[in-house]
Amino acid sequence: MTPEILARIATARAARDLSDLARQAVATTAETTSPAERIRRARELRELTNQIVDLVVLAESFGGASWEEITAALGRRDPGTVRREFAADVAEWGGKSEEELERAAEGYEALDQWYARHREDQDPEGSTPVADLLNRH
Repeated sequence: MTPEILARIATARAARDLSDLARQAVATTAETTSPAERIRRARELRELTNQIVDLVVLAESFGGASWEEITAALGRRDPGTVRREFAADVAEWGGKSEEELERAAEGYEALDQWYARHREDQDPEGSTPVADLLNRH
């Protein structure tokens, strides 16, 4: 287990959570609620989306992408600023022991099960994307 793989698993978990949250947002479309509650729910979606972007950045940085490449993909201008923004997370994730990484990845099988239940015809081939990631490394 590596920090890169753990970040990819964490990204998959967050994407699953975002999908479930988005489905709940659709389900509450006709619900009578306050404007504040609708805005709070929308902010939850945005916060989770931002978390996914941050996790992808971590995975790509551990995968060897340069901060210049990451900065450009984020639509930002200064690689040094972006690198500094992520420095604490990179240090934290990079400093985890093998045992900590393994423990944090526990339960990844549930992601493949979730994917199989929700997979649609237009989705990429394969029924175990997370297991496939682990088997590839």
